[in-house]
Amino acid sequence: MRRVLGGIILATFGFYLGLGISAVSAQGLNLSNGTNDQPIGIDAAGGIEWRQDEKVFIASGPAKATQGNMTIDADELRAHYREGGEQGTEIVRLDAIGHVEIRSPGRVATGGHAVYDVERSVMVLKDGDPVKLISGGDVIIANGQLEFWDKRNLAVARGGAQAARTDKRIRADVLTAHFAKGADGKTEVQLIEAFDNVRIDTAREQVFSDRGAYNVPTGLARLTGSVKIKRGANEINGCSADIDLNTGISRLNSCEGAEGSVKGTTGGAAKAAPGRIRGVLSPKDRN
Repeated sequence: MRRVLGGIILATFGFYLGLGISAVSAQGLNLSNGTNDQPIGIDAAGGIEWRQDEKVFIASGPAKATQGNMTIDADELRAHYREGGEQGTEIVRLDAIGHVEIRSPGRVATGGHAVYDVERSVMVLKDGDPVKLISGGDVIIANGQLEFWDKRNLAVARGGAQAARTDKRIRADVLTAHFAKGADGKTEVQLIEAFDNVRIDTAREQVFSDRGAYNVPTGLARLTGSVKIKRGANEINGCSADIDLNTGISRLNSCEGAEGSVKGTTGGAAKAAPGRIRGVLSPKDRN
């Protein structure tokens, strides 16, 4: 039998196969999870289909999955399970398809398709054009995919990744966001790391580098590798830089045993002595 017709049938299946499933109605059931004390509850407006040969429950939408304080809404949910072991049947993977929205305290993520690895507590969200994560005043988007590592309080954005707050924006091929609970109990972004083709935009300047780390509460960012700071017609090059995104103050650090340069529109690059930074800036046209 594939289509679940009522709570009595669900309860009978659960008792007969020892799945640890408790039926609430034709549209709702609780699925046991052998690696987590909290069960996964699923509600579906369009009904729940049980494919025993494929070991999967299909909830047609709109459908909602709940585990603890996390909820997943989608057009369709698929819960994959396995049998055996001391815990009986275990839900190992949850697929969310179409108009996916994932909520937890302080965070909302949206995309087109999500896969939740229940055992590792890892969520992969993609097909969002782009996928998006909102955490307090921070917005993180990616053209590729977003990964949520719940046990590590970590999110990874891959492919054209951006993190924005008010007039500040960080871009890179890959961004990692580290979370921590704030005083109100909600999860907040504490640290953002950027890798490859890093660019930071503020109201006054653009900064480029190979790698960066941004402390969100303090507003301080440290950039390393081929650093370039552009403000108007002025361009400064070096090895590393410290930037206060709150005040707009930037400090280009000297290169240990290397040459730094500064480039302006009035002339070519001015090379500095090893270990020092020297600048040539463009004066304002008096006329």
